[in-house]
Amino acid sequence: MRFGSLYSYWGTEWKCDYLKTLKKMKEAGCDVLEMGAGHVLEMELGELEAIRAAAKEYDMELTLNIGPPKDKDIASRVPEIRRAGIDYLCNIIHRMKYLDAKTFIGAMYSYWPCDFTDTDKPGNWGRSVESMKEIAKVAEDEGVTLCMEILNRFESYLINDCTEGLQYLEDVGSDSVKLLIDTFHANIEEDDIVASFYQAGDKLGHVHVGEANRKLPGMGRDIPWDRIGQALKDIHYDGAVVMEPFLLTGGSVGADVKVWRDLSNGADEKQMDLYLKDAVQFLRKKFL
Repeated sequence: MRFGSLYSYWGTEWKCDYLKTLKKMKEAGCDVLEMGAGHVLEMELGELEAIRAAAKEYDMELTLNIGPPKDKDIASRVPEIRRAGIDYLCNIIHRMKYLDAKTFIGAMYSYWPCDFTDTDKPGNWGRSVESMKEIAKVAEDEGVTLCMEILNRFESYLINDCTEGLQYLEDVGSDSVKLLIDTFHANIEEDDIVASFYQAGDKLGHVHVGEANRKLPGMGRDIPWDRIGQALKDIHYDGAVVMEPFLLTGGSVGADVKVWRDLSNGADEKQMDLYLKDAVQFLRKKFL
């Protein structure tokens, strides 16, 4: 298993200086930097290649994370929006080779943040599956794994637990499509968080970790980290374990993730660095 964090850890906007962030995460002991997938379409090829070179220098893996906007919802009942979403995700997949990135994760089966204005689950599910079949073929050709992130009921209505996630995979029918279990979402939706990892088994392609209030692993008392670590070993999971910590208020990150109070205890950048370093060490101890 390799351990890392989402790129936005130090900021309150969905952007960062990736070269600086790579260096800081390496110094904290990370093996993985999870980038914003939409950013790869905004960068010149030279920028992507510079990030790839830095990641290689630091011996770090790059993964991509997406929460597609509503106008690119592949489950939409509007054909033009579905087409825009399919093309958007496929274009990202095509550009991943410039980063030497092989894992693309997120709520790509619909859009995020969801506003719940259309919750026709059967209809949107079917449209999403048909769209994903097309996207999965591109992923297969490019050697990319797509990991569907299971989200809680307050952020999405389409895939809320592991059972629904496995059904979605079966309906799509592609080896390039797997699941992402996030301890934050699973803590809300699953009867037994640990059992969901066993249920996913070899269909688990990516893991997100965080406390029940989205603090860094080790900052809380509710998530059964020892048992999750054992489950991952039992199912022979050897992929990335990525933290999605949200400690800071303000900006688009705070608004989208609903952080209405400071969870960092007033930490400055140096203290945030130490928090991340401690969390990586915590995960290595619990999971390895």
